[in-house]
Parts: sequence; C-alpha cells; structure tokens
Amino acid sequence: MSIGGFSLLFANMRHSVAPWLAGGAMLLLSLAWAVDFAALERQLLARFGLSRIAVLRDWQVQLSEAGRAAELDKLRIVNDFINRAIEFDEDLSIFNYSDYWATPLETIGHGRGDCEDFAIIKYFSLKNAGIAPAKLRLVYVKAQLGGPAGARTQAHMVLAYYATPAAEPLVLDNLVPEIVPASRRRDLQPVFSFNSEAIWNGAAGNAARGRNLGQLSRWQDLLLRAEKEGFQ
Repeated sequence: MSIGGFSLLFANMRHSVAPWLAGGAMLLLSLAWAVDFAALERQLLARFGLSRIAVLRDWQVQLSEAGRAAELDKLRIVNDFINRAIEFDEDLSIFNYSDYWATPLETIGHGRGDCEDFAIIKYFSLKNAGIAPAKLRLVYVKAQLGGPAGARTQAHMVLAYYATPAAEPLVLDNLVPEIVPASRRRDLQPVFSFNSEAIWNGAAGNAARGRNLGQLSRWQDLLLRAEKEGFQ
C-alpha cells in the first residue's frame, strides 16, 4: 500500500472527524467500550459449544493486557493474538455464503475467517482496548499477489491505524504478521476505507462524511449484529 495512496485516503481526515482523544478521555472510552465477557461466554456456549470457550477466555486476557498497554503495544498484542488464534478460510466454507462479514463472536466461535473477518475483529478488539475509532479504518485494497511486481491482483482488507490525522498509517494484516508503515506495503493499493463514523473514497481521497454508512450494507448489518452481541 503506497504512502501516496494512503495520504490521499486520509488527506481530509482532520476536517472530517472529531479531535483526537487522549489521557482521561481515552480511559473513559475504554471503560465505555468494555465487553461483558460473561454474557459473551453464554452466547458462545449456546451457539458453538464448549470447544471455543478457552479461546474466548484467552482473547479476554489479551484485551485486558492491551487495555493497560501503551498504544503501539495494543496494536501488537491484538494483531499477534488474532493472527495466531484464527485460521484463514473462505466464507463459502464457513458460512455457505460468498461474502459474509462475521461478528467478533462468530469469528471466535468458528475459529476461522477471511480477510474481512480478521480486520473486523481487530477493529473491535482495539476499540475495547481503548483506541479511539477515529484512529482506525478498515481499508479495502487491491493486493498484488507475489509482491509489488506481481501480475495478478485480488480484493483484500486490512486495518489501518493513525496515531494522528497527519501520521503515516500502520497496517495490520492477516497475510503479513509484522505491523509496518504503509510505505512498506507497496503491494497494496487502497480503494476505499471506513469505520463506524464515516466512509472515505480511496482514489480521490475524499472524506465522504456526508455519505450514509447505510450505503455499505454489509458493514451496517455487521454493526447491528455486533451490537446485539454486546459490542459497541
């Protein structure tokens, strides 16, 4: 993902999102986003049985650790755990749908997911660990197979983190385990990005805050299902 592409994606961010939150405000946000893991255990047990309870509890431990850590350490803890605990698989194999966006509970319950599912559970995990959603975006990209010189591309999703509106983003990916700046991911070209606040166009870098998130129907449906499970 070229730094030029990401710069375009986020050029107007400072004009389109709330100011960055820090200190005590971040602590309040962390508490507000805390997940009721007892309720999640009951849901997981009812839907998936006992086999995934241990993973859910490991996830809780990791999020607790991340909640106490510095912000860059939060990224590392969450990224490493999700990439280790979840196996990559296609939606058709897991859900019998060609394109299904799983909630965090569904991803933990199945223990499998595709690139969207990895990005989504990392997004919710980092919110729960106290990172403001304005710093996080799920980014649809075109990935060049075999690296920047690869002849074939495929659709892919990653999670991007911005320490400040003007900062170069860090890329969290299920394919490349290391968290790296966007300038080191020249195999990825951003198409568009979004979070729970807005959608941004990739090609022109327009911060389309006025664009209704409901137009991204899978994301809107995912947010409603996740909220029913207890995620904010």
